[in-house]
Amino acid sequence: MEFVRKWVQVVFGFLTNGYWAFPFTRNIYQGPLKVICAPGLNCYSCPAATTYCIIGSIQQLLANIRLSLEGGQYFLGLYVIGSAGILGGLFGRMICGWACPFGFIQELLHKIPSPKFGVPRPLRYGKFVFLLVFVILLPAFAIDEFGAGSTWFCKYICPAGTLEAGLPMIFLQPGLQANLGYLFVNKVVLMVFFLGWSVVASRPFCRTVCPLGAFYALFKRHKLVKLRLNRDNCTSCGACHGVCPMGVKFDESPEDQDCISCMKCMTKACPFDAIYLEVGGMPVTSRESRIRPVTVE
Repeated sequence: MEFVRKWVQVVFGFLTNGYWAFPFTRNIYQGPLKVICAPGLNCYSCPAATTYCIIGSIQQLLANIRLSLEGGQYFLGLYVIGSAGILGGLFGRMICGWACPFGFIQELLHKIPSPKFGVPRPLRYGKFVFLLVFVILLPAFAIDEFGAGSTWFCKYICPAGTLEAGLPMIFLQPGLQANLGYLFVNKVVLMVFFLGWSVVASRPFCRTVCPLGAFYALFKRHKLVKLRLNRDNCTSCGACHGVCPMGVKFDESPEDQDCISCMKCMTKACPFDAIYLEVGGMPVTSRESRIRPVTVE
């Protein structure tokens, strides 16, 4: 299953970044596919990106909502919000584990031989702070003299945007280098920090900062596809703890906000068939067939 997941991550990476004419056009793709929602964190301004970013679009919507209302344009961006809601309701944070390019990059970096450390659990609530403050409140209420806000998370923080869009564009368009300043240096420092942290800790950005992960986590109890724990089979052996890239102890908290449904706990760790996949309330494999007598020495 892990082999399949890696290939799904690669395929989604190419699907959401399929515009390979950018070395010749030296610009970002602006074609008809740009109205399609990228399920993972994938920068709109990446020269290869063929889709839009949910987090960037929500910020853009809120940043311009006052100007739109004053101009008599009474729209709420239901397409953006609806797309995000449908994805969250179907898959939740499973998208982080199967379809997010930046999550995949962190996983690859973590394979580099080095001392490995955990991520303090209290930090995992930080992503909800970033979602609320940098994606919702600041774009909507920190406005300029014209009544327009700014895309705060994209502009000041997002390491995925710096890696996928900022750095490539300054090479494709050398004229942009004259405008680089403290803001760009700050974003490069943040990017290097998170990429370096990914070497020694598993998916640190996903666990502590990512607002898209925080949004999908809101659907943890109501998503269509999820992992379930069969407590009749579970012996609380803790085998699932060591393999989880998000630090989830599945036998203790099967509804954990950080579970990305990578299925490592189910396919690589649990020796007692205590974890199974459920789709729309129905076990993919019959729950009864998974219950069997277990002898623990």
